[in-house]
Amino acid sequence: MSTNSWKKIFTPGPYGRLRWAIIGIAVLFIFALFIDVTGINNPVSRGFTNVAKAIPIVRDIPVWPQIQLNPIDNSKSLVFKSAKDLDFTKYGFPFTEGLDLKGGAHLTYDADVTNIPQADRASALNGVRDVIERRVNTLGVSEPLVQTNQQGNTWRVLVDLAGITDVNTAIKMIGETPTLEFKEQNTNVATMTPELTAKMNADNAAIKLQAEDVLKKALAGEDFGALAKQYSQDPGSKDNGGLYQGVKKGQFVAQLDEVIFNKLKPGEIDTELVQSDFGYHIVKLEKINGTGTAETVDMRHILLLTKKPADYGIVSNEWSDTQLTGKQLTKASVELNPSTGVPEISLEFNSDGANLFADITKRNVGKPVAIFLDGQIISSPRVDEAILSGKAVINGNFTLTDAKLLAQRLNAGALPVPIKLISQTTVGASLGSESVNKSLAAGIFGLILVIIFMLAYYRLPGLLAIMALGVYVALNLMFFKLIPVTLTLAGIAGFILSIGMAVDANVLIFERLKEELRAGRESSSAVDEGFRRAWSSVRDSNISSLITCVILYWFGSSLVKGFAFTLALGILLSMFSAVTITRQLLKLFSHWKVAKSEWLYGVGKKKAVVKAENK
Repeated sequence: MSTNSWKKIFTPGPYGRLRWAIIGIAVLFIFALFIDVTGINNPVSRGFTNVAKAIPIVRDIPVWPQIQLNPIDNSKSLVFKSAKDLDFTKYGFPFTEGLDLKGGAHLTYDADVTNIPQADRASALNGVRDVIERRVNTLGVSEPLVQTNQQGNTWRVLVDLAGITDVNTAIKMIGETPTLEFKEQNTNVATMTPELTAKMNADNAAIKLQAEDVLKKALAGEDFGALAKQYSQDPGSKDNGGLYQGVKKGQFVAQLDEVIFNKLKPGEIDTELVQSDFGYHIVKLEKINGTGTAETVDMRHILLLTKKPADYGIVSNEWSDTQLTGKQLTKASVELNPSTGVPEISLEFNSDGANLFADITKRNVGKPVAIFLDGQIISSPRVDEAILSGKAVINGNFTLTDAKLLAQRLNAGALPVPIKLISQTTVGASLGSESVNKSLAAGIFGLILVIIFMLAYYRLPGLLAIMALGVYVALNLMFFKLIPVTLTLAGIAGFILSIGMAVDANVLIFERLKEELRAGRESSSAVDEGFRRAWSSVRDSNISSLITCVILYWFGSSLVKGFAFTLALGILLSMFSAVTITRQLLKLFSHWKVAKSEWLYGVGKKKAVVKAENK
């Protein structure tokens, strides 16, 4: 390739830059469409799956990133998979649906704050909200909505659990009192000796051989249920022939999820052992129930437990109980160190707690004392000296926000606010699906009317605006997934309204464009001048709409906030769509001979009238 050719690529002229802009818009549109259609069971995502698995070079290379969630501790890890192991109906970013779309439960609790000082009530309720969110997350609810509400002297906690199936378990878990514990280092911690490690490895090798022998029997056609009753060490399914019914994705460890949801077909037994932290699993998929987010499976498995250090008498727990809990803590508050100005957390205990804390600090000078909330460690400060006053300070590299959050969590355990369930509303998934279908039908009908109007009145610019509108919709849906935005009926209404507002910006621009054409400007220069003159009107109208969205989001309820956020996002993207995408398309087409006709811009007849009057 000649030097001039390379120069044209990297330093193109005006028309070359226009081509690069169109290529960039096309790439962005394709990327947004890929994000939109993957993660959902539809013909396009199924087509992606089939095509990716059919390409020899791509299908065996581990280049596809995927986030795996550990259902035990909700930790996330990044893994790379090859295309043959992927199902694009499940790989990708799902839409996050709210309670009114996905179905679930709305719970209202009355909080008893009569024994809490007025100044501490808001902080205590915020701590309770934080605890409830963490408790609900263990149920697999990805986006619980927990809010506090005050009306006069009445404090309430509102909980929305989208997609929850076991409401009674959720109610029981939410009603539990937060557990605050102080623990010291365990002096009896022992480590595995080389001899014990060798023995454990040998025992586990023997267990693997036994598991492989059981797998051979299962693959040879022996009754899987009978083998499970004979060999399985899973107490939850052994007596039932290893059967689990109605299993949802994420209910088991990631290794089992991968096999039963992505690898096996009904009736198949995995030909390989599945190893997890528990041991070796032999897995059979019995049946698939439902599709999409409602998909569950019936499966059987045989578990042979592997040996752990605890099986050889090794105590691995780093912390031991001290009997000092949140029952003895009276208050946790944020203070600033007078010397450094760094935030610290001040603790105050009652008399029993002060005596316990004094004993603990006496025997742990120079050592850390850990603070646990709901079984999870949140801080482990080092004891500098024995503390006899019943007061302590947790110091560290805290920001003011971190210090406030930690104090809220401590107060949630130290000042358990009794909450009483006063209202429970269950929304069926079928009702949410019906609402979605009606909203989509309304949106599609409105979109068709907009398309007809733009084509009939603005012709070529209207066609290009429709193309830009397609890119706008794809980008909007992509951001809904990536942020993610919890979709509610109000949010969908905001999205549909933003589509109309996206066209509104084009209307202002096209009218200015027609004025420039009537004035005798050539089409390409008329496009630039029309956009320049319309920009101030487009900018001001959208800024005023954004200000309204901010006010609605700041002062509105959760439903109003969903509407305001989706509308604001739509307004920002509509400005990009109208000012950037439509402009580039118009500039590209204005250079074509076929686009020189003023009739295509809807000004031909009006120009003739002007000429007749001039005569």
